[in-house]
Amino acid sequence: MISSAFAALVRGLSILALAAALFPALAAPAHAQTVGGVELMELTIAEAHEAMLSGDLTSRDLVEAYLDRIEAYDKNGPHINALIMLNPRARARADSLDRELRSTGELTGPLHGIPFIVKDNYDTHDMPTTGGSASLEGSMAADDAYQVRKIREAGAIVLAKSNLAEFAFTALETVGSMLPGWTFNPYALNRVTAGSSGGTAAAVTSNMGLVGLGTDTGNSIRGPSSHNALVGIRSTQGLTSRDGIMPLYAHRDVGGPMTRTVEDAVRIFDVIAGTDPADAVTAEADARRADSYLDFLETDLDGLRIGVVGQIAYKRTAHPEILMRFAESFADLERLGATVVRDFLIPGLDSIRQGTGCRRFRYDIENYLADIPNPPVSTLEEIAESGRVYRTVLPTVRAFMNFEGTPETNEQCIRGLEREEEFRQAVLTAMDEYDVDALIYPSWSNPPRLVGDMSTPAGDNSQYPAPPTGFPAMTVPMGFVMNGTLPAGLQIFGRAWEEPTLIRIAYAYEQATYRRKPPPTTPPLRR
Repeated sequence: MISSAFAALVRGLSILALAAALFPALAAPAHAQTVGGVELMELTIAEAHEAMLSGDLTSRDLVEAYLDRIEAYDKNGPHINALIMLNPRARARADSLDRELRSTGELTGPLHGIPFIVKDNYDTHDMPTTGGSASLEGSMAADDAYQVRKIREAGAIVLAKSNLAEFAFTALETVGSMLPGWTFNPYALNRVTAGSSGGTAAAVTSNMGLVGLGTDTGNSIRGPSSHNALVGIRSTQGLTSRDGIMPLYAHRDVGGPMTRTVEDAVRIFDVIAGTDPADAVTAEADARRADSYLDFLETDLDGLRIGVVGQIAYKRTAHPEILMRFAESFADLERLGATVVRDFLIPGLDSIRQGTGCRRFRYDIENYLADIPNPPVSTLEEIAESGRVYRTVLPTVRAFMNFEGTPETNEQCIRGLEREEEFRQAVLTAMDEYDVDALIYPSWSNPPRLVGDMSTPAGDNSQYPAPPTGFPAMTVPMGFVMNGTLPAGLQIFGRAWEEPTLIRIAYAYEQATYRRKPPPTTPPLRR
């Protein structure tokens, strides 16, 4: 817990002053951190591959450089506390990839040698998967999650498993029983990372890995990406597989990329999108997916119409600086050729979204555990009684014990899914009426909260409309607030299977504005 004296200190300091006060070595001017002759900070997949093919960089070089930064910043220095476990096989994997490149002169795949941070609710055959809960310590899946298998087949290196809100329950803070303490926001060490994929977000934004995977049931790719100046993609439900992802509400769960650039997110998305026989919801994916989403990295938006969802953006509690950044995005998009429809309206939005959903966690987690060889617990009741759940999480675990039956027979689920269909149709009707291709709103209406603050406005806008409709959404850095210290994100939402449109908008906006900057608490290492 943060003491009252410390809380008073951090409230009185700017983030730069705070960084200087706590870590004097970090206050020196920024400098380069090179590895194999290339700049490590903000390195992209394409830049890494160019250096590997030229012989200037090896996969082993890259792994060692990120491990050095993890050693310096994750449990030491600013103590970001983002990672649960390092992969002890990462170096050997890098060496194998380097040998293959030397032998063939070619990359093994589109993610060759790229170190990933993977949220610890993705199954990995070679590391435990805990969902952030000590009740599942040591739990070993029989094989990789589909998305983990796909990135590995494409040449990726799983560098580390990242911390999350225990069982991915909350969008508000990244804390659980598996890893003591909170994961802290690298932009302000007294601030949160926005919930369950916060470990991936904090590690990637701090350049402790090149890219990452998160999951999103209501917010948790887009929210942490927004709070950490990252790009995050939540796909159409059914375009990416859920197989091997520890579930929260399976009918809303989505896994996807969290990266520092749109292009890197799309490079990963190209690898993980598609039909998986182990996940029936993806049956249409191969027929619906683009040949390559990289084809939609365009820098103009001519002919596109984009609706402003004022009902989401202009809340009474919205932070005025976030609204300023949001308003600035209109002019940015218009300069790129888009028409911004400011009077867009979804009639009755607040009422039609009520009652959606299905609180099916008990059903889903027990089915998941049934597929784990020799799990430490097998039922939600055993989890609750284990004594190994974080104190603030335990009441939620116990509340889920009330679920009876299956999603097909449970009355709350039956009603909730009917309401989701009504919500879906209302959104489509409004988009058709205003003839818009996509919608925009702030990913969060408020800056990251102080750690431990559960009373001031949170501002999470990601819980709707994307999860209840099953439609895609992505977030891209929109700028900074509070004296330029805290990130904000622009969320872009579209119809089912319209990822190409969202990617086109996000990439053009990013390239025209490029408002990301790395956090001050994890600067280049002096070597």
